[in-house]
Amino acid sequence: MNDAKKTLNGLDVEAADLPDWRIMFDTLQARFRTGSFATGLALVNEIGEAAEEMNHHPDLDLRYPTLHVRLSSHDVGGVTQRDFDLARKISEMASRLGATADTDAVQVLELALDTPDFRAIKPFWAAVLGMDSSGQDDEIVDKSGILPTIWFQESDAHEEVRQRWHLDIRVPPEVAEARVKAALDAGGALVSDEQAPSFWVLADVQGNKACVCTWQGRGQG
Repeated sequence: MNDAKKTLNGLDVEAADLPDWRIMFDTLQARFRTGSFATGLALVNEIGEAAEEMNHHPDLDLRYPTLHVRLSSHDVGGVTQRDFDLARKISEMASRLGATADTDAVQVLELALDTPDFRAIKPFWAAVLGMDSSGQDDEIVDKSGILPTIWFQESDAHEEVRQRWHLDIRVPPEVAEARVKAALDAGGALVSDEQAPSFWVLADVQGNKACVCTWQGRGQG
């Protein structure tokens, strides 16, 4: 009997004969070329029915002309046999509808920030990006899966601040001031609000900058 709680890895994916799927950190992912939005929507509907029957729900990103599927067993923080079972069903559905897997397009972006002391800046970045910091010590994640994971890479200490990246995070106008306040409460500094509500420039305690941005003051989107 398969252990439904056992986490599986890339070797397990290969052994399971799931050619449409790739292991990506703690998720199993596939992208299907649907050829049309109608086919993609039909595939989404079929996946939805199967997910309800199995009580195991994937993340779906439907675009023209692709559907990206991400599977994970959130209760164990990784990929399990439940994901394999649903992945196989999804591949069968896709094949029947004429959708083909595009394995070369499956990828995950992570961002790394060099720092001699990640604990000093992690709360700021979790706050300014609205991400979760309760997982691994050296990373923050967006539980919705929309934003890339950020992890903090140990580096040598240096007296003069060297900008190691710059991020713009765009949020709805009604969210912006609360996001700025959260970042300041987490130890950040306001560099400039001269262009608000278009954007606020903030910095963490090591001088790394980020802008909280909205559409206001810069057109219609």
